Amino acid sequence: MKLGYDVLNLDLGAEADRIAGRLREILRDLSRRGMVVAMSGGIDSSVCAALAVRAVGKDKIFGLLLPEQDSSSGSSARGRQLADHLGIECELVDIAPTLAAIGCYRWRDEAIRRVFPDYDGTWKNKIVISGGLEGQVNHFKLIVQTPAGETKEARLGLREYLQIVAATNFKQRIRKTVEYFHADRLNYAVVGTPNRLEYDQGFFVKNGDGSADLKPIAHLYKTQVYAMARHLGLPDEICSATPTTDTYSLQQGQDEFYFALPYRQMDLALWALNHGRPASELAAALGIDTTQAERIYADIQAKRRTTRYLHAKAVLVEAVTELPG
Repeated sequence: MKLGYDVLNLDLGAEADRIAGRLREILRDLSRRGMVVAMSGGIDSSVCAALAVRAVGKDKIFGLLLPEQDSSSGSSARGRQLADHLGIECELVDIAPTLAAIGCYRWRDEAIRRVFPDYDGTWKNKIVISGGLEGQVNHFKLIVQTPAGETKEARLGLREYLQIVAATNFKQRIRKTVEYFHADRLNYAVVGTPNRLEYDQGFFVKNGDGSADLKPIAHLYKTQVYAMARHLGLPDEICSATPTTDTYSLQQGQDEFYFALPYRQMDLALWALNHGRPASELAAALGIDTTQAERIYADIQAKRRTTRYLHAKAVLVEAVTELPG
């Protein structure tokens, strides 16, 4: 079969039914009554919420909107729209005061000022990735924008990069804390929302959005998640939403921060690598040269190696054989 985007086609009705059936089985195994879903307004959490409703009904799903000071206003609006569309109970919790209290913004701003001394906390900012597709080691750049609209960028040193990322990871971990509070309160399971591309490439925060009781779409490529959203009849605003991190105050696409290519091309590259297709076939499918395709494969493999820690369970010094796994 010639490599093309049709390899990602699914029988969406059958797959939705299969996922819903597995969710019911998992809930029984976990002895939980329903599911908690944090809804960012993005495609992944929206599809997870819709599949959860398909599995157990709207009365057993609890939605959460968890914005903070850097969140896009559109995120909560789309999340609320989804809750209304699905008919589920939903609560908004602004986590900004908690993040401020534990130093999230302070630690981030301190690191940014080491790069841009004039930064005063009112500037917008984001981190972008660079280098991998040029055959270089991936490195990160900090981009800031002053209130007057002036944009500056600089390569990030390791110390500053790690501190900014560690600080922003507070956001995902506090969100997960809120999710588990409601899960404990309701005897529900927490839904994790990564798609296959994110799960494979380690695009999540350990004990943050990477933590969950079940992950309904971790086997679906992002292209398939968009197709599933349309199949499930989700609102157009959600089905057409551009993937963003919604973590930094400057708008940031996932391909800017982490992935080598936009999601549709990354899906095809990951599928091709997973199915043993040579780089020359990927190059022809994407309209690039073979060297670039080889670099994409190398970047995927490098991310798998460097994010192995994120997937790892706590390591016991000695196995406790009386307990599973």
